[in-house]
Amino acid sequence: MRVTFPHLGNAYIAVESLLRGLGHEPVTPPPTNRRTLERGSFHSPAELCLPFKIALGNMLDGLDQGADCVLMIGGWGPCRLGYYAEIQRLLLEAVGRDVEFITLEVPRGIYSRYWNHFRRLTSGARLGHVLRGARLAWAKLNAVEALENLALQTRPRETQHAMTTQFLKRQLDLVRRAASLKEVEDVLHSARQGFLQLRESGSGQGWPLRLGVVGEIYTVVEPLANLNLEERLGNLGVEVVRTISLAGWVTDHIFKKALGCDITAPLRRLAAGYLRGFVGGHGLETIARSAALAKERVDGIVHILPLSCMPEVVAKGILPAVSRDHQIPVLSLVVDEHTAECGFQTRLEAFVDFVQRRVGQRVGQKQACLPWS
Repeated sequence: MRVTFPHLGNAYIAVESLLRGLGHEPVTPPPTNRRTLERGSFHSPAELCLPFKIALGNMLDGLDQGADCVLMIGGWGPCRLGYYAEIQRLLLEAVGRDVEFITLEVPRGIYSRYWNHFRRLTSGARLGHVLRGARLAWAKLNAVEALENLALQTRPRETQHAMTTQFLKRQLDLVRRAASLKEVEDVLHSARQGFLQLRESGSGQGWPLRLGVVGEIYTVVEPLANLNLEERLGNLGVEVVRTISLAGWVTDHIFKKALGCDITAPLRRLAAGYLRGFVGGHGLETIARSAALAKERVDGIVHILPLSCMPEVVAKGILPAVSRDHQIPVLSLVVDEHTAECGFQTRLEAFVDFVQRRVGQRVGQKQACLPWS
């Protein structure tokens, strides 16, 4: 089969390897851009959230390139993700794109349906090829996240604008082309040295601000959805602390959930006093990670969410209490297809300036209390 799939940050690098291991031809959509969003929004009901519209645009782009099947993730609970695949299938059917959908989600109830999807994905593939493809995909996913985290640490320390972003793109391309675990490891080792050199070249600039980013997983990870939030903050001299991991999400929601593990227990402990249980999506995780970030002494928290996302709206209402109790500034950014870059950038600059002055005042107060000051 020629299988397409919606983008989620740089996860396509791992998905391509997985599909090849399963004996399919991956049809990767073009990089997500404004046209993708406009196309998805045109065919979507207005009240649906931003991730749905971008994903639909990706699917249309992939089908234009000759795909005959769509691979999509599913879910259950208060978040609308569980309805995405079926609604998108109906919308594509309405515009004359009658294609097969394979939805990956944690089994709940009708196991035969999930088994049929799994068999459809693996039909005709040798077990050895499947295992090699899965191992390579997993290695690439972890390598991609490691490279992105290195870039987050390096960007606020770079001496020349966009050096980190350009270097990251080159390393991601090398990971994408890697054909073995050894090649992935070699790229990662070389990239670490390169990022270290970039950081050392700017080591005289002092310590940057550290801001944690929390929120709905798609808007945290997908650059178009968050208007390149991490890069914008890095260019403002901020080291971003990302709290969401795609590899962690796969581990929790595919493997641990399938084994019946309670993946929310540690989150409930962190969110104690603010939120008692699961509210869908990443709502509980947003509160839990925000409380954890406050204890880790980050300088502030940026919360990003799509318009009308119920779990994150719940979290948004609780975050002021977290901010008050831990004395940490929090900025919530709501995004949709109408969000203007100018206003978005202005809010980020104002928040960074506020946090910078706040940190400066705190440092000044500490110095004033020293016996030799």
